[in-house]
Amino acid sequence: MRNIFSILCICCFTFGVSAQKLTKEEQKLYDLIMEYRKEKNLPSIPLSKSLTFVAQTHVKDLHNNTPNNFSTCNMHSWSDKGDWTPCCYTRDHKKAACMWYKPRELTSYQGHGFEIAHGSTDKKYMVKAERALQGWKKSKSHNKVVINEGIWKDPWKAIGIGIYKNYAVVWFGKIPDKK
Repeated sequence: MRNIFSILCICCFTFGVSAQKLTKEEQKLYDLIMEYRKEKNLPSIPLSKSLTFVAQTHVKDLHNNTPNNFSTCNMHSWSDKGDWTPCCYTRDHKKAACMWYKPRELTSYQGHGFEIAHGSTDKKYMVKAERALQGWKKSKSHNKVVINEGIWKDPWKAIGIGIYKNYAVVWFGKIPDKK
C-alpha cells in the first residue's frame, strides 16, 4: 500500500508545476458546454485548474494505457502507469469511488469528481469538441450530468476539460475550486 503522505506530496508538487491551460479544442468544448447549458437556462460553471489537471492527466493515461478490455474496465478506469492509484471502473458502478476520489488524490481539490468520457481505442480517431458534446447529448445518462438533471440536479461549482488525441473527458465538481 502506498504512503498517503508521499502520494500527496508528489501530486501537489506535480500539480503546482504543471497546472494546465486549455488547448484550443478544450476551450471550444468548454464554450460549447456553457452555450448548451445557457440554452437550458443553467448557469455557467467556473473552470477549475484542479479538475482540468485531472482531466488532462486522465485523457493522456487513456490514450497511452487504454484498458485492455472495455467490457470489464470502462473509460473511467486508470492504469497502473502513473503516480495515482490504479482502478478498473466497471459497468455496475461498484468501483465508482475510485473515480470520485481522483481529484483529491491528484490535486488539492477537496470534493468528489464526476467524469463523462468520450473516445475510441482507435488511435487514428481524433476527438473534436462538437463530436464529444453531441455524443454526450445523445446519451440520456451523460446528458443529465451536463445539464444537472435527475440525481445530478445540484448545480456544478467546478469543471475541468481534457482532450488528447482519441479521448475527451469532462470532470464536474460540487464544490468550488480554491485554486
